[in-house]
Amino acid sequence: MTSSHTSKDRVHDLLRDIDLVIFDFDGVVADSEVISLSTLHRALDDFGINMPLSAVRETFLGTSMTTILKHVESFKPSCSTKQFADHWQAMLFEQLTRDLTPVPGVVALLDRLQATRTPYCIGSSSSFKRLGVALDAMTLRDRFAHVFSAEQVNRGKPAPDLFLHAAQQLGTDPTSCLVIEDSPFGVRAAKAAGMRCAGFVGGAHMAGIRDDHAATLKCAGADLILDSFAALASKPLARGQALGNSVPDEIEERPTR
Repeated sequence: MTSSHTSKDRVHDLLRDIDLVIFDFDGVVADSEVISLSTLHRALDDFGINMPLSAVRETFLGTSMTTILKHVESFKPSCSTKQFADHWQAMLFEQLTRDLTPVPGVVALLDRLQATRTPYCIGSSSSFKRLGVALDAMTLRDRFAHVFSAEQVNRGKPAPDLFLHAAQQLGTDPTSCLVIEDSPFGVRAAKAAGMRCAGFVGGAHMAGIRDDHAATLKCAGADLILDSFAALASKPLARGQALGNSVPDEIEERPTR
Protein backbone atom coordinates (compact mmCIF):
# COMPACT_ATOMS: atom_id res chain seq x y z
CA MET A 1 0.00 0.00 0.00
CA THR A 2 1.42 3.38 -0.99
CA SER A 3 1.77 5.99 1.74
CA SER A 4 -1.24 8.22 2.21
CA HIS A 5 1.21 11.11 2.48
CA THR A 6 2.90 10.74 -0.92
CA SER A 7 2.62 9.03 -4.29
CA LYS A 8 4.63 6.22 -5.84
CA ASP A 9 5.74 8.57 -8.63
CA ARG A 10 7.11 11.04 -6.10
CA VAL A 11 8.91 8.25 -4.23
CA HIS A 12 10.51 6.98 -7.42
CA ASP A 13 11.48 10.56 -8.37
CA LEU A 14 13.22 10.90 -5.01
CA LEU A 15 15.15 7.68 -5.60
CA ARG A 16 16.44 8.80 -9.00
CA ASP A 17 20.24 9.24 -9.05
CA ILE A 18 20.59 8.08 -5.45
CA ASP A 19 24.03 6.58 -4.79
CA LEU A 20 23.65 5.95 -1.05
CA VAL A 21 20.71 5.36 1.30
CA ILE A 22 21.38 6.31 4.93
CA PHE A 23 19.01 4.76 7.44
CA ASP A 24 18.40 6.22 10.84
CA PHE A 25 18.19 3.20 13.12
CA ASP A 26 15.71 3.43 15.98
CA GLY A 27 12.20 3.70 14.60
CA VAL A 28 13.36 3.17 11.01
CA VAL A 29 15.29 -0.12 10.94
CA ALA A 30 14.56 -1.30 14.49
CA ASP A 31 11.02 -0.93 15.83
CA SER A 32 12.63 0.11 19.07
CA GLU A 33 11.30 3.52 19.97
CA VAL A 34 8.40 2.25 22.09
CA ILE A 35 10.94 0.24 24.09
CA SER A 36 13.48 3.06 24.17
CA LEU A 37 11.07 5.82 25.17
CA SER A 38 9.19 3.72 27.75
CA THR A 39 12.38 2.56 29.47
CA LEU A 40 13.79 6.10 29.37
CA HIS A 41 10.54 7.37 30.90
CA ARG A 42 10.84 4.82 33.72
CA ALA A 43 14.53 5.57 34.29
CA LEU A 44 13.87 9.31 34.51
CA ASP A 45 11.10 8.65 37.02
CA ASP A 46 13.43 6.39 39.06
CA PHE A 47 15.83 9.34 39.34
CA GLY A 48 13.11 11.79 40.37
CA ILE A 49 12.67 13.45 36.98
CA ASN A 50 8.94 13.34 36.28
CA MET A 51 7.92 13.91 32.66
CA PRO A 52 4.86 12.72 30.74
CA LEU A 53 5.70 10.10 28.13
CA SER A 54 4.63 12.53 25.41
CA ALA A 55 7.20 15.05 26.67
CA VAL A 56 9.89 12.36 26.75
CA ARG A 57 9.12 11.55 23.12
CA GLU A 58 9.08 15.19 22.03
CA THR A 59 12.30 16.03 23.89
CA PHE A 60 14.43 12.97 23.26
CA LEU A 61 13.27 11.20 20.07
CA GLY A 62 16.30 10.95 17.79
CA THR A 63 18.83 12.39 20.24
CA SER A 64 22.11 10.90 21.45
CA MET A 65 22.99 9.70 24.93
CA THR A 66 25.19 12.78 25.33
CA THR A 67 22.19 15.04 24.70
CA ILE A 68 19.98 13.02 27.06
CA LEU A 69 22.57 13.20 29.83
CA LYS A 70 22.89 16.98 29.40
CA HIS A 71 19.14 17.25 29.94
CA VAL A 72 19.30 14.97 32.98
CA GLU A 73 22.05 17.12 34.46
CA SER A 74 20.07 20.30 33.85
CA PHE A 75 16.86 18.82 35.31
CA LYS A 76 18.62 17.43 38.37
CA PRO A 77 22.18 18.69 38.93
CA SER A 78 22.66 16.35 41.92
CA CYS A 79 22.12 13.30 39.71
CA SER A 80 25.07 11.14 38.67
CA THR A 81 24.79 10.99 34.90
CA LYS A 82 26.90 7.82 34.81
CA GLN A 83 24.60 6.06 37.26
CA PHE A 84 21.59 7.22 35.24
CA ALA A 85 23.10 6.00 31.96
CA ASP A 86 24.00 2.62 33.46
CA HIS A 87 20.53 2.25 35.00
CA TRP A 88 18.68 3.13 31.80
CA GLN A 89 20.88 1.03 29.52
CA ALA A 90 20.52 -2.04 31.73
CA MET A 91 16.72 -1.84 31.40
CA LEU A 92 16.89 -0.92 27.74
CA PHE A 93 19.29 -3.65 26.62
CA GLU A 94 17.38 -6.33 28.51
CA GLN A 95 14.12 -5.43 26.80
CA LEU A 96 15.72 -4.94 23.38
CA THR A 97 17.27 -8.41 23.59
CA ARG A 98 13.94 -9.95 24.58
CA ASP A 99 11.40 -8.04 22.49
CA LEU A 100 12.97 -6.13 19.59
CA THR A 101 11.78 -6.71 16.01
CA PRO A 102 12.59 -4.96 12.71
CA VAL A 103 10.28 -2.27 11.39
CA PRO A 104 7.80 -4.00 9.05
CA GLY A 105 9.00 -3.94 5.45
CA VAL A 106 12.58 -2.89 6.12
CA VAL A 107 14.04 -6.32 5.31
CA ALA A 108 12.26 -6.32 1.94
CA LEU A 109 13.71 -2.87 1.28
CA LEU A 110 17.21 -4.10 2.12
CA ASP A 111 16.63 -6.97 -0.33
CA ARG A 112 15.73 -4.47 -3.04
CA LEU A 113 18.73 -2.26 -2.35
CA GLN A 114 21.07 -5.23 -2.49
CA ALA A 115 19.48 -6.57 -5.68
CA THR A 116 19.80 -3.17 -7.38
CA ARG A 117 23.34 -2.73 -6.01
CA THR A 118 22.42 0.47 -4.17
CA PRO A 119 24.82 1.07 -1.26
CA TYR A 120 23.26 1.70 2.12
CA CYS A 121 24.33 2.24 5.72
CA ILE A 122 23.13 3.16 9.20
CA GLY A 123 23.62 6.71 10.53
CA SER A 124 22.39 6.71 14.12
CA SER A 125 22.48 8.79 17.27
CA SER A 126 22.78 5.54 19.22
CA SER A 127 26.07 4.20 20.58
CA PHE A 128 27.89 1.36 18.86
CA LYS A 129 27.14 -0.82 21.88
CA ARG A 130 23.41 -0.22 21.60
CA LEU A 131 23.47 -0.72 17.84
CA GLY A 132 25.27 -4.04 18.28
CA VAL A 133 22.78 -5.25 20.88
CA ALA A 134 19.84 -4.31 18.66
CA LEU A 135 21.25 -5.74 15.42
CA ASP A 136 22.02 -9.02 17.16
CA ALA A 137 18.54 -9.15 18.71
CA MET A 138 17.01 -8.84 15.24
CA THR A 139 19.65 -11.07 13.57
CA LEU A 140 20.37 -8.26 11.11
CA ARG A 141 24.06 -7.69 11.82
CA ASP A 142 25.14 -9.31 8.56
CA ARG A 143 22.83 -7.03 6.54
CA PHE A 144 24.78 -3.87 7.35
CA ALA A 145 28.37 -3.58 6.16
CA HIS A 146 28.57 0.06 7.21
CA VAL A 147 27.36 1.43 10.56
CA PHE A 148 28.00 4.99 11.71
CA SER A 149 27.29 6.39 15.18
CA ALA A 150 27.14 9.87 16.67
CA GLU A 151 30.06 8.69 18.82
CA GLN A 152 32.25 9.32 15.76
CA VAL A 153 31.57 13.04 15.43
CA ASN A 154 31.77 16.13 17.60
CA ARG A 155 28.18 17.23 17.04
CA GLY A 156 25.16 14.96 16.89
CA LYS A 157 21.86 15.55 15.12
CA PRO A 158 20.50 18.12 14.23
CA ALA A 159 24.03 19.05 13.12
CA PRO A 160 24.91 17.48 9.75
CA ASP A 161 28.23 16.00 10.95
CA LEU A 162 27.17 12.34 11.21
CA PHE A 163 25.57 12.16 7.77
CA LEU A 164 28.46 14.05 6.16
CA HIS A 165 30.88 11.64 7.85
CA ALA A 166 28.98 8.64 6.47
CA ALA A 167 28.95 10.08 2.95
CA GLN A 168 32.64 10.93 3.12
CA GLN A 169 33.60 7.48 4.39
CA LEU A 170 31.66 5.85 1.57
CA GLY A 171 32.90 8.24 -1.09
CA THR A 172 29.49 9.66 -1.97
CA ASP A 173 28.49 13.22 -2.77
CA PRO A 174 25.93 14.42 -0.18
CA THR A 175 23.56 15.53 -2.93
CA SER A 176 23.36 11.89 -4.09
CA CYS A 177 22.33 10.58 -0.66
CA LEU A 178 18.85 9.77 0.61
CA VAL A 179 18.33 9.79 4.37
CA ILE A 180 15.35 8.00 5.94
CA GLU A 181 14.53 9.55 9.32
CA ASP A 182 11.76 9.48 11.91
CA SER A 183 12.83 12.45 14.05
CA PRO A 184 12.80 16.17 13.28
CA PHE A 185 16.39 16.38 14.60
CA GLY A 186 17.45 13.83 12.00
CA VAL A 187 15.51 15.51 9.19
CA ARG A 188 17.16 18.83 9.99
CA ALA A 189 20.56 17.12 10.03
CA ALA A 190 19.96 15.56 6.61
CA LYS A 191 18.85 18.82 5.05
CA ALA A 192 21.76 20.71 6.64
CA ALA A 193 24.03 18.12 4.99
CA GLY A 194 22.49 18.91 1.59
CA MET A 195 20.86 15.48 1.31
CA ARG A 196 17.42 14.36 0.26
CA CYS A 197 15.29 13.14 3.15
CA ALA A 198 12.24 10.93 3.53
CA GLY A 199 10.43 11.35 6.83
CA PHE A 200 9.30 7.96 8.12
CA VAL A 201 6.23 7.49 10.33
CA GLY A 202 5.78 3.72 10.06
CA GLY A 203 7.15 2.71 13.47
CA ALA A 204 4.98 1.39 16.29
CA HIS A 205 5.73 4.51 18.35
CA MET A 206 3.77 6.59 15.83
CA ALA A 207 0.43 4.97 16.71
CA GLY A 208 -2.07 7.73 17.40
CA ILE A 209 0.28 10.56 16.40
CA ARG A 210 1.18 9.59 12.81
CA ASP A 211 -0.43 12.55 11.04
CA ASP A 212 0.79 15.10 13.59
CA HIS A 213 4.33 13.71 13.45
CA ALA A 214 4.25 13.67 9.66
CA ALA A 215 3.45 17.38 9.76
CA THR A 216 6.33 17.93 12.19
CA LEU A 217 8.76 16.14 9.86
CA LYS A 218 7.53 18.14 6.88
CA CYS A 219 8.06 21.36 8.84
CA ALA A 220 11.58 20.18 9.65
CA GLY A 221 12.27 19.90 5.91
CA ALA A 222 11.43 16.32 4.87
CA ASP A 223 11.04 16.06 1.09
CA LEU A 224 8.24 13.53 1.48
CA ILE A 225 6.63 11.36 4.13
CA LEU A 226 6.47 7.55 4.17
CA ASP A 227 4.13 5.70 6.51
CA SER A 228 5.50 2.36 5.32
CA PHE A 229 8.35 1.00 3.21
CA ALA A 230 5.96 -0.46 0.63
CA ALA A 231 6.47 2.29 -1.95
CA LEU A 232 10.27 2.04 -1.76
CA ALA A 233 10.31 -1.75 -2.03
CA SER A 234 7.49 -2.06 -4.56
CA LYS A 235 9.36 -2.66 -7.83
CA PRO A 236 10.04 -6.28 -8.83
CA LEU A 237 13.61 -7.38 -8.17
CA ALA A 238 15.87 -9.53 -10.27
CA ARG A 239 16.96 -12.34 -8.00
CA GLY A 240 20.54 -13.52 -7.68
CA GLN A 241 22.05 -10.02 -7.67
CA ALA A 242 22.46 -9.57 -3.91
CA LEU A 243 25.72 -8.01 -2.83
CA GLY A 244 26.06 -10.16 0.26
CA ASN A 245 26.97 -7.31 2.60
CA SER A 246 28.69 -8.49 5.76
CA VAL A 247 29.95 -6.88 8.95
CA PRO A 248 32.60 -7.93 11.45
CA ASP A 249 31.63 -10.00 14.48
CA GLU A 250 32.08 -6.86 16.56
CA ILE A 251 31.19 -3.32 15.53
CA GLU A 252 34.34 -1.37 16.24
CA GLU A 253 34.11 1.98 17.97
CA ARG A 254 36.40 4.30 16.05
CA PRO A 255 35.72 7.93 17.02
CA THR A 256 36.98 10.44 14.48
CA ARG A 257 36.90 13.54 16.65
